[in-house]
Amino acid sequence: MAAERYKAELLPLLLKASALTFGTYTLKSGRVSPYFFTSSLLHTTSLLAAVARAYASVLTSSPFTTASSEGVQTPTYDILFGPAYKGIPISAVVTRELENAGSAFDGVSYSFNRKEAKDHGEGGTIVGAPLKGKRVVIIDDVMTAGTALREAVSIIQAQGGKVVGVVLLLTRQERVSEAEPRSAMKVAEDELNVPVKAVLNFEDIMQAVKAGQIDGAGPEQLEQMKVYREKYGSKD
Repeated sequence: MAAERYKAELLPLLLKASALTFGTYTLKSGRVSPYFFTSSLLHTTSLLAAVARAYASVLTSSPFTTASSEGVQTPTYDILFGPAYKGIPISAVVTRELENAGSAFDGVSYSFNRKEAKDHGEGGTIVGAPLKGKRVVIIDDVMTAGTALREAVSIIQAQGGKVVGVVLLLTRQERVSEAEPRSAMKVAEDELNVPVKAVLNFEDIMQAVKAGQIDGAGPEQLEQMKVYREKYGSKD
């Protein structure tokens, strides 16, 4: 699925479910944002299906695949890791969606971590495919300061896995702070030295508003987003 196609499909569904809303919102950072996104509302069949297709579109293209001389795309990863808690259902539905990408993706698995180690049954902190010796892409919703991502990386490395990429649902394309002009996503990419990509970004939302594709969001909301970008936009 082309990026333009999955974005055109996904944005209206996010709005309908109120996962993406417009207004005045004070974030944890103290910044006053003209829009808000929450992945906790991604629970309907249609929305989960669209989300899965969007992630799969990213994961079945460069830099997460290599092409053979015959043009067959092969994944450069073995496991999709969903950090507890929001990454868990996303990693599962995206892994299921990869079945439609061709036989080269048949062996891709998913894993997630428990917040607390289980001391009975199979035990441990990892559920799903073992991570040892595997190439792992971390799947999550959004990144604010990157703290949760660093924790996920530590978990994977402690289990003997190798992080080879990260895919988020949304990046706000904001600089981390006045002293750090890069976005949290770019900081993570530079620190980990692996590709860090997002299904949707701030510019995608702005363009949809500008094109009149978002009901209830018009010139006023577009101007607020422009002001917000000018004030907090990252330099990457």
